[in-house]
Amino acid sequence: SPPLLGLLPGRFSVFPLFVLALLLGFASLLWLQLSCSGEGPVQGGGQSRGAPRQPCPPQAPPQPAEDEPSWGPHRLALLVPFRERFEELLAFVPYMHRFLSKKRIRHHIFVLNQVDHFRFNRASLINVGFLESGNDTDYIAMHDVDLLPLNEQLDYGFPEAGPFHVASPELHPLYHYKTYVGGILLLTKQHYEMCNGMSNRFWGWGREDDEFYRRIKGAGLQVRRPSGITTGYETFQHLHDPAWRKRDQKRIAAQKQEQFKVDREGGLNNVRYRIESRTALSVAGAPCTVLNILLDCDTSETPWCTFG
Repeated sequence: SPPLLGLLPGRFSVFPLFVLALLLGFASLLWLQLSCSGEGPVQGGGQSRGAPRQPCPPQAPPQPAEDEPSWGPHRLALLVPFRERFEELLAFVPYMHRFLSKKRIRHHIFVLNQVDHFRFNRASLINVGFLESGNDTDYIAMHDVDLLPLNEQLDYGFPEAGPFHVASPELHPLYHYKTYVGGILLLTKQHYEMCNGMSNRFWGWGREDDEFYRRIKGAGLQVRRPSGITTGYETFQHLHDPAWRKRDQKRIAAQKQEQFKVDREGGLNNVRYRIESRTALSVAGAPCTVLNILLDCDTSETPWCTFG
């Protein structure tokens, strides 16, 4: 017999070793499943405590047979403003690809990665994503990377009747005021152009979606929201943990007054940027395009774009 078995008691056979190995393997898989983030809501009002948990190894996303008539004629550009939140992105891309494919939504995920040295500008990144998304998409989703839809009844279809706010105040785990249009908002490309896109004056976190709500109203459009959703504040999983990743909420100089004004001149027509690179990636089998974007800032117009 092999030397190792010679060290075991006489009645000890190979079969118990095999059973023990199976049990250890099962225990390891169970520990991995319990220690990762999964796809369900996180306890504590939709937010995790401490460092973010690692995403579970995703299931292989279904191959979208987009030539089937059941997928419909429209194609969604999923625009994801991004900077240095890789653990969230690794969970987001395969999850959203599975979610949209299951609903037979033709889609292309664009990760809008800001690589300049200015403060984060979500609105400008969405403007860039709109301009760079190509002619094969006819509507957009302005989609936060830290917000995952858990309810399959949520509608991501073509919003022909007007802007459709998926993450409505009645469903979003954090923001509940009635004019809120952040998180996840769908618009046709025609409607986004009617608003002249979003203002480029909002550097740092927050307020750009409140200004965009006024643009929507000014364009004569009506925001629509989901109906018949009964999951309330557990409709989404919010991956962001403020203790782990601080938001840039600093307001400097005239920015304190500017943040409440409507920008009646800027938007799609004057966003200044350069595409450093465009890369097609597959994240756990889910395709996406990463745009490395260098935004430009006129410091005489918005001196708060820097951290000075």
